[in-house]
Amino acid sequence: MPLMRMIKHSQFSAILVIVGMMLLFGCTTQEPIVIVVTPTLDPNAITATAVPTLAPTQTPTETGVPTLSPTPTIPTETNTPAPSNTPDPSMPTATFRGPVTDPNYVLPTLPPVTTTLVPIPTITPTPGGPTETPGPSPTPVPRLDYSRMGLQIYSQSEQVDFEVAISLAQETGVGWIKVQVNWAFLQPNGPQDTERLQLFERQMESAARPGFNILLSVAKAPAWARSNQTEDGPPDNPQLLADFLTLILNTKVGEVTDAIEVWNEPNLIREWRGSLPFSGGGYMQLFDAAHDAIRAYSPTLTIVTAGLAPVGPNVPGAVDDRAFFQQMYNAGLAQYADIVIGVHPYGWGNAPDARCCTPGGDRGWDEDPRFFFLDTIEAYHNIMVASGDIDAKMWLTEFGWATWEGIPAAAPETWMTYNSAQNQASYAIRAFEIGQSLPYVGLMFLWNLNFTEGADPLRDEVTGYAIINTAVTPRERPLFRILSLATGGSRQAP
Repeated sequence: MPLMRMIKHSQFSAILVIVGMMLLFGCTTQEPIVIVVTPTLDPNAITATAVPTLAPTQTPTETGVPTLSPTPTIPTETNTPAPSNTPDPSMPTATFRGPVTDPNYVLPTLPPVTTTLVPIPTITPTPGGPTETPGPSPTPVPRLDYSRMGLQIYSQSEQVDFEVAISLAQETGVGWIKVQVNWAFLQPNGPQDTERLQLFERQMESAARPGFNILLSVAKAPAWARSNQTEDGPPDNPQLLADFLTLILNTKVGEVTDAIEVWNEPNLIREWRGSLPFSGGGYMQLFDAAHDAIRAYSPTLTIVTAGLAPVGPNVPGAVDDRAFFQQMYNAGLAQYADIVIGVHPYGWGNAPDARCCTPGGDRGWDEDPRFFFLDTIEAYHNIMVASGDIDAKMWLTEFGWATWEGIPAAAPETWMTYNSAQNQASYAIRAFEIGQSLPYVGLMFLWNLNFTEGADPLRDEVTGYAIINTAVTPRERPLFRILSLATGGSRQAP
């Protein structure tokens, strides 16, 4: 805009006087003028909204959590050290630096949440029949140890989308995130293919920046490493996985990774098509090679065995998870004193402290202990103890409850209709509470934050588990905000 149009007519004479004085003294030596610029705030920057701090509440008395006596029916061996049940002081103390997102991303407006929103029931089995859930009365959300809590997030996305997911995970206050390393996705064209690895490296840097601890779950060998191209599976030669782990650990990924889970649910044939035996012994061949590669990189990085899918005997395309786990011990699992055990204790339509059961339950999904969160945890612990792993720690690397409430399509499984969104929140919080009361349970990772990004949100079962769910409005399930209440909204110590 021209200067004269910016000047009021009444100021014009004064301006002429000033100009004249400047011309008069123009040749005089002047002191340099120091200009101090105060930065202005970016109007597009995201402002963090404070999450209400909960006053500590009385933790409900635990019922139905047993003191286990091992059943000595399995050969014995040795074990792992157990971390303390309180926040680990060696874990990084996170400072919230603001969401790591695209500069134009705006956090959604969310309804307020009260501390009595979620009823947390204590469930008692119904004698002589399937467990029923009594009508719970609302209780305050318990304060949980954020340093033992994690979320699995979807990573096969563009950088900006991944950073939005990290921002959302940050809001929940959990201390860990889990990312599945899809080897086939990252190296589709051979061992020298590093283009997508560079993107993954940037993603892991973004995940570490807000202070998260990171668990990587490595699975799904690429086609060039397998002779069997059906579904997913391990490499024909376990050394190829060892080489891949060495490759990624010697990048920025290794610097920010805190733990690695070796494979995912290898007792399902869809995850194990290949030349290695479909058994716990076959899995241990892969685990042995991966363990050696990780230990060559670091003596302290936590190594986690693959969580198994809880399935019973005689299920097509699967091996009974309890039997598979025993096979792992028979093949030498107990010789490793520097690892933790991965477990996937899903609860389907049953509450976390509900108990199995009478054969032929009246609604299905309640007639086998594998359908019960606490029964699965206890079964694994009994096998560990009876195999000599008396001090071994287990990590629940996947758990959660699906709900199909509000999704405008038929549920993929009938049991998903048993759980309301309120149940999903109640059960997950109660499960965290139970796990944190058990001395042999370490970290717990909720499945999942945002896997609708990589799925058909109206048909895929991952939608039912997602707590950021694009198939419903609002997209935030109640559990998303309840987590922030349970953690205090921050990864600072309670």
